[in-house]
Amino acid sequence: MVGSILLEAEDLFRRTPDGTVLLDRVSLSVRAGERLGIEGPTGAGKSVLLRALALLDPVGSGAVRHRGEAVGDRDVPHFRAQVAYLHQTPALLEGSVEENLRSPFELAVYRGRPFDRARAVEILSALGRDASFLAKQRDDLSGGERQLTALVRLLQLEPEVVLLDEPTAALDPETTARAEDLLTRWVGDGERAAVWVSHDPVQTRRLATRRLRVVGGRLAEEVPGEEAGR
Repeated sequence: MVGSILLEAEDLFRRTPDGTVLLDRVSLSVRAGERLGIEGPTGAGKSVLLRALALLDPVGSGAVRHRGEAVGDRDVPHFRAQVAYLHQTPALLEGSVEENLRSPFELAVYRGRPFDRARAVEILSALGRDASFLAKQRDDLSGGERQLTALVRLLQLEPEVVLLDEPTAALDPETTARAEDLLTRWVGDGERAAVWVSHDPVQTRRLATRRLRVVGGRLAEEVPGEEAGR
């Protein structure tokens, strides 16, 4: 069951200095309780769209709104706390996994919120790791473990919308299945939503409640088959 619109984009347009169009008048909305899958070939503009929705890259024209309100410059830190982006190859700080999970709480927007170690362990458990994982050092982590750490770091902050760019690309099949189940339960039927970019259309059909396809910077909606969504 989907609810109110949490995030919407209207006529997003972006081109490179040499004239290549990256986003061509893209409009979409993301509602509470929705898992929106973004498909398309390599170079179609999927990641460009996700970064535009997160207000990480400038667009030539168009608007992004959060709960119906335009996002001004002074609103961006709060917006990014509520609409959180996860890069396919996330950067981690030097140090332990726990130090990386604690680091966001040093930012002004999260000041006053303590790091909840028990909650972090709970998320890790859902992903098949126990509390000992917190002591692992960044330089000893595999690519998949780095991706897993970044996912935990994001979800513990409890944003309204997560924008996920190939979040399971480096994970093994078992952890991928756990991550899919965790995110499905995390969105639930409440006031949260996920936008998931994947190179794997089978995964998108399995996970998404609604699917969109990006080709040449343009957006087209696809109607899921019976197997889509959980």
